[in-house]
Amino acid sequence: MIGILGGMGTQAGLDFCNKLAMQYRGKIDQDYPLFFLYNKSNIPGRPESIGKTTGILTNRFENLSSKKKYEKVLKSLVEGCKKLEKAKCKFIVIPCNTAHYWYHDLQRKIKIPIINMPEEVFKHAKKNCKKNSKIGLLATEGTLITKVYDKIFNKQFKLFFPNNRLQKDNVNVAIKDVKMGNVKKAAKVIQPAIKYLLKNKCKKIILGCTELPIAIFAFKSIKTAKSSKVYLDPNLILANSAVKKYKR
Repeated sequence: MIGILGGMGTQAGLDFCNKLAMQYRGKIDQDYPLFFLYNKSNIPGRPESIGKTTGILTNRFENLSSKKKYEKVLKSLVEGCKKLEKAKCKFIVIPCNTAHYWYHDLQRKIKIPIINMPEEVFKHAKKNCKKNSKIGLLATEGTLITKVYDKIFNKQFKLFFPNNRLQKDNVNVAIKDVKMGNVKKAAKVIQPAIKYLLKNKCKKIILGCTELPIAIFAFKSIKTAKSSKVYLDPNLILANSAVKKYKR
């Protein structure tokens, strides 16, 4: 059984479940994969819990408050994963990019494997993108500050980001709009950031916040998302990885 720690946000978790079902489509109910979705929406806000100079690999925090916020989120993530462990899940997936800042400390406290979303996106990029090509990243400020993707992608690719104005006025607002259910508005708001990345010759764009694929693909078929020549959808990539691991 696949364990899904959702709630970050709720629609993003449901989007993952839908893509999981689409990737493993059956002819009858019994053909579909078994999964346990824990929509743990009370996990403290991830971007809000990240200080501007925090660093998980060096165990440095800008102040005691940052460390307490980090540990509070970690504790909540551990509680969620423990519940999935008790449900006898084979492995866990977390449809939230920013939450992977806590990945290494979380995995140390959980006995079953947790698939690392950014690493799966990197593996996908290696197969589908030219080495040293420029890839755009749309994500929360928390994901950008902690360099969740940079640490992996900078080995073989050049990540490129929106400028500060586009990040605050478009990316952040679009993410918030999806969380509030304003998907059509989010689809329009995110466009200037996308055009900026394309104008700066990004060959691919990582939708590095799980709310963003909802804004861009919500009114299109999953076939469109799968065949996109521009976007890398971490939720779709993670769903595909989960299906492969489930089949083993």
